[in-house]
Amino acid sequence: MHSDLTSRRNWLRRASALACAPALGGWHALAHADSLAVGRPAPPLALRTLDGRTIDTRDLHGQVVILTFWATWCGPCHTELPVLSAYAAAHAREGLTVLGFSLDTPDSLADVRKMASSLAFPVGLLGGAYAGGYGRVWRLPVNFTIDRAGMLADNGWDDDSPAWTAERLEHIVTPLLRR
Repeated sequence: MHSDLTSRRNWLRRASALACAPALGGWHALAHADSLAVGRPAPPLALRTLDGRTIDTRDLHGQVVILTFWATWCGPCHTELPVLSAYAAAHAREGLTVLGFSLDTPDSLADVRKMASSLAFPVGLLGGAYAGGYGRVWRLPVNFTIDRAGMLADNGWDDDSPAWTAERLEHIVTPLLRR
């Protein structure tokens, strides 16, 4: 029963993303479900930060990495980002790296910079709704966690409530930092 429900939920998510694809700027293949399975290698992704640096997840082996996708117009993101920022600042010395991908458009850059100025992690514009091997970002916020070995430890698409809370960070990320 549970796997049947999970299969239906995954099908609906893929179908929803396909239906939204033309409205989001063109067709892109969705990430294959197996490529985002927990315990499998995390797809690489590079963040081009607001200050022009490039941070590639392939260069972060040995770190616990959280990829967070958000936007200035996303209400739940305004709740999640301060929690995630405080956690990132508190755990940076333990090997935590957070990369923030804003789905805002370049004409909203001033708003992104303002919001990013209060965050303890680097931020950049994703440049569209497509995030490489993570597929098309169709809900916000959404997060993915990569363990020190480069394996996907938490898949934001499979979570019913993907936003970070202090409790969820303690449950999912803190154990990864202790390894």
